[in-house]
Amino acid sequence: MGMVEIKTPEQIAKMREAGLVVAAVHAATAEAAVPGATTKDLDQIARKVLADHGAKPNFLGYGGFPATICTSVNEVVVHGIPDDETVLKDGDIISVDAGAIIDGWHGDAAFTAFVGSGHAPELVELSRVTEESMWAGIAAMRGGNRLVDVSRAIETYVRRQPRPGGGKYGIIEEYGGHGIGSQMHMDPHLLNYVTRKRGKGPRLVPGLCLAIEPMISLGTAKTKVLADEWTVVTTDGSWSSHWEHSVALTEEGPLVLTAPDGGRARLAELGVTAAPDPLA
Repeated sequence: MGMVEIKTPEQIAKMREAGLVVAAVHAATAEAAVPGATTKDLDQIARKVLADHGAKPNFLGYGGFPATICTSVNEVVVHGIPDDETVLKDGDIISVDAGAIIDGWHGDAAFTAFVGSGHAPELVELSRVTEESMWAGIAAMRGGNRLVDVSRAIETYVRRQPRPGGGKYGIIEEYGGHGIGSQMHMDPHLLNYVTRKRGKGPRLVPGLCLAIEPMISLGTAKTKVLADEWTVVTTDGSWSSHWEHSVALTEEGPLVLTAPDGGRARLAELGVTAAPDPLA
């Protein structure tokens, strides 16, 4: 593991600016994720929102990625490439992963949306479990804890949820969260489950920023990458959900940089007080 970047309050405030742009991208793409829309339509909307806010996309060109956002439909876990051929249909689910850069500081977040209506209860529950496990991980981002405590909180929440129809949820193994700040992906790597091989990880201290992002499927935890060298799908074709927020740990607690309210409402439900918004 390399050196973990610790941010100043001023740098966290700049990341909050980027995070609010990501939230605006989420709102616009969620509204546009309707039957008949293409994933390229969503990408163009995201590009306009970023431009309107004076922000740069952090996905476009990253490692050669050809689009502004990732659009992952149904069995696609992450890194789906927007195109004109993928037309959203009633009953689909789509995970939109978006990022923004403001003055060199990054924001990164993802959400799962339901296209149309009449979704199976197991899909609704899949998204709920994934989102709630993310919030459990965020609530564990407290001074004195270690990185493994965030991983444990995510896994524990998922494992305690009964899956409609039986079986277990698959916690995707090959991908996880990460540090974020002056780059989109930084140390430390954050697993969404606990393994002894990884140890406890660094201690969580003020100034540490993490992108916390569980990816959960209705079946396997295993994935494969398609021929485009980006699109990640489950090996058994089971549908998956992806939720993510960028979070800063401050002297006054966690601040969810990519949530419009800084995470205040959801964290309060979990008995955690969110840090004050530096932009308020």
